[in-house]
Amino acid sequence: MFTSPEESEYTMLKNKELVNDINNCTLDINEVAFWWLGQHSFVLKINNSILYIDPFLSDRSDRLLPPLLNAEEIVNANLILGSHDHIDHIDHPLLQQFVKLNSTTKLIVPELLRNSLIEELKISPDRVFGCGDNFTVQVDGIKVTGIAAAHEFFDQDTKTGHFPYLGFIIETDNFTIYHSGDTCLYEGMETKLQKWDFDIAFVPINGRDAKRLRANCLGNMTYQEAADLCGNLKPKLIVPAHYGMFAGNTIDPKLFTDYMDIKYPNLKTHICTPGQRYIYKK
Repeated sequence: MFTSPEESEYTMLKNKELVNDINNCTLDINEVAFWWLGQHSFVLKINNSILYIDPFLSDRSDRLLPPLLNAEEIVNANLILGSHDHIDHIDHPLLQQFVKLNSTTKLIVPELLRNSLIEELKISPDRVFGCGDNFTVQVDGIKVTGIAAAHEFFDQDTKTGHFPYLGFIIETDNFTIYHSGDTCLYEGMETKLQKWDFDIAFVPINGRDAKRLRANCLGNMTYQEAADLCGNLKPKLIVPAHYGMFAGNTIDPKLFTDYMDIKYPNLKTHICTPGQRYIYKK
């Protein structure tokens, strides 16, 4: 079964209203809240910590959804996670502005990018954590484990063995959340993920094809592949993402929820409205 945006009491917010909604959102021990910023970008509030996952907020002419926040408005971030070095996931112009305004926020990125990002941002090394496949980072009570991702290709650095594309498993005492980053399925991926019992899974559904690959637009799971992965992992809540941002790289999310509804009717899915609060309760 799925919930549509119309079923929520909250409407789309942006800028100061959105920041206030995030800051003023109070949760009990069995609740976690999230807001979708478009594409694969989410704000997650969990255990009174605020995480920004793949925040993409640079203002570009090819965006279908304008940025909901400016860098100077993100003063509430405890942790920023960037899954890979594409601008709609690690937004360099955003981070360059952000670090000038925030002196305590910490970042988690693929280990391959850590040193170059420290140099680019002129940021203290103790604020940037490198992550890798099945490698866990603990920051301020939040446990983050990297899962290698296959963004069209299952790339791996031959010198270090590190992966340029990651998904993240975010754990606290009460919740386990999977943000897949950009990925296709690959042999052994599901086996890795079966070790966890997920409360929420954020997965891309935009798919891939030859036209996009020729244009150097790397692809992800199709909505059917994402549905089958989630059907096997059985998260308590499934949230499709990575659509509605670029005209040549999008899909109707209802295709995903309809497919889930007929094939995995006992699993719950939710189509987000950008800037709208959703509270998941255990």
